[in-house]
Amino acid sequence: MTRRGLVLGGGGVAGAAWQTGLLAGLVEGGVDVLDADVIVGTSAGSTVAAQITSGTPLGELLDRQVDPALQAPELAPALGPEDLLMLVLDAHDGASDSLDVRRRIGAMAMTAPTVTEAERRAVIEARLPSHDWPRSELKIVAVDAETGVERVFDPASGVDLVDAVAASCAVPGAWPPVTIEGRRYIDGGTRTTENADLVGGCDRILVLQVMAIPGNTDLDEQVAALRERGAKVTVIRPDDAAASAIGPDLLDPAVREGAARAGRDQGLRAASAAAAFWR
Repeated sequence: MTRRGLVLGGGGVAGAAWQTGLLAGLVEGGVDVLDADVIVGTSAGSTVAAQITSGTPLGELLDRQVDPALQAPELAPALGPEDLLMLVLDAHDGASDSLDVRRRIGAMAMTAPTVTEAERRAVIEARLPSHDWPRSELKIVAVDAETGVERVFDPASGVDLVDAVAASCAVPGAWPPVTIEGRRYIDGGTRTTENADLVGGCDRILVLQVMAIPGNTDLDEQVAALRERGAKVTVIRPDDAAASAIGPDLLDPAVREGAARAGRDQGLRAASAAAAFWR
């Protein structure tokens, strides 16, 4: 029996809107990838993953992105995209390895001036139509701010779904680390922005990549490893129209409507090829 995996990567509120639109376009075009056996969500992708497994119709989820009256309230981060990038680059300077980088980023995140955990958690609560874990195999990735080691939350983890998604979305420097069981966690994208390697065991894997970072080969390496194990993998990235709609600031809630609509249009165009791959 063929097992299918869906990987939803990081990309801020703009990326979440694009992914929602793209999935809606695929479904409208005749391919329902929501029947995936395993879904891995990281950062923005964790929000989308929790939404699409909630039982809420995808059309309704799309409406929540494109209709200002239905959009969840968002907070403005203290730092802009350029400042956040500089913090990450500083963490790489002199680091011994990727784990050391994540520890440095975690240390920065724990001292950064942000809104409170409670304020940020309220935003995540409003995003999710259901606060209960689904029965499906959902994996949400976060990183321990102190050790730099990833933690994968799932329905068996005993962790509240809202907390898991909040942890996965805790962009260092923008939002506070999330306290779970006495540990503090930051954005799962500090490990890798997609974490596609965590969807192992599937025969066909669809990856949505919002952020293609110049010089970063993490996803390429993960896809190559999955293919070596016999999986067929397809990666969909924003096309030119979607990239323009998303813009340079992935945390800007003002672009949600445009990004979601561009994602839907792209999904409709990609549906035929995606159907042949998925089936």
